[in-house]
Amino acid sequence: MWVCRASRGFSVGSLPVLLAVFTSIALCGQARADDGLTPSPPGAEVYFIDIENGAIVPETVKLNFGLKKMGVAPAHSDLPHSGHHHVLIDTPLPPLNRPIPADFNHLHFGSGQTTAEIKLTPGPHTLQLLLGDKDHIPHTPPVMSPVLHVTVVPPGGPTASPKDARIYFTQLKDGDVVAPEFKVHFGLKGMGVAPAKSDRPNSGHHHLLIDTDLPELDKPIPSDFNHLHFGSGQTEASVRLEPGEHTLQLLFADKDHIPHNPPLFSERIRVVVAQPKPRSPSAKNSEVYFIGLKDGAVVSRTFTVHFGLSEMGVAPAGINKPNTGHHHLIIDTALPPVDRPIPSDFRHLHFGSGQTEVTLTLTPGKHTLQLLLGDSDHVPHDPPVTSPPITIEVK
Repeated sequence: MWVCRASRGFSVGSLPVLLAVFTSIALCGQARADDGLTPSPPGAEVYFIDIENGAIVPETVKLNFGLKKMGVAPAHSDLPHSGHHHVLIDTPLPPLNRPIPADFNHLHFGSGQTTAEIKLTPGPHTLQLLLGDKDHIPHTPPVMSPVLHVTVVPPGGPTASPKDARIYFTQLKDGDVVAPEFKVHFGLKGMGVAPAKSDRPNSGHHHLLIDTDLPELDKPIPSDFNHLHFGSGQTEASVRLEPGEHTLQLLFADKDHIPHNPPLFSERIRVVVAQPKPRSPSAKNSEVYFIGLKDGAVVSRTFTVHFGLSEMGVAPAGINKPNTGHHHLIIDTALPPVDRPIPSDFRHLHFGSGQTEVTLTLTPGKHTLQLLLGDSDHVPHDPPVTSPPITIEVK
């Protein structure tokens, strides 16, 4: 098996043998200049036996060559319906009526080899098989495999990952346009999620890489603005990014924040964060308030809250009319950021159909209530129209 360092991302071969092949091919090319091409039989096919398109492979990868309806014979063996293998790495097909080049992108296996071990640099590569006749010239029609795209990944840390485990984004796609704040959902197959420091087999926790390459895969993942850790076992996160283009990639890690072996990481995707829409202006002296409900009021567990609004009108969500908005009731929490859509949950109640009252049922005890007007997109106006917070006691 040949092994020598290459300058183009892989290594294979003994340099003296490679030089001999160069010389042989040059002579063969002169000898065959006016000859016809060697025919291949119908249905002849060459292929990689155990590597599929899109595979993730180690830096040193073993290739097994398959061949149907033809035989393998060393170079210069003039046997009918035979040939020898060539592997093309990171290069298109050469001219198919001349000897195949012999260099670091065109590997010759003129001794009839049907397997090879090659070393590739980390990152994406292409592989393709091409059969050559006794003089290293492709047959007619040429016998070649489809181009395979593989990604070379260096080994990870000490914790093994199971075969076929996979990590991915469940909703985001490459090229998506997103709001300045958006939710990212993490998908995982073949393993379980567990918090950091939890020494459970076949488990780990998520990390989100933003605008950065993969870190060293046999060391703890950095923790900073470009490497977000979800060590509590989270499977989703809200992310806020500046407008413009960004890259996102998921990386799974063990209890000590070290990637598994082999490492589990998602495709690196590109998202475009849209420019935020200018906030809708509020009318001068506009005011939102509670009708008939005062600070310190004592109420029953189920009670009705009426919303008042002056100097502006009520319009349902989605209707963009000047000096209008719809109500939101904030319960037992502070006002949300006023430059983005108001959250929608049990502490942020939306009345996007234009409602001006609501019947609430709250647990006994003290609660805070506050009104906040939102525009057609649920974003507070500029300046925001909000009531003072009040505290009530539920009996």
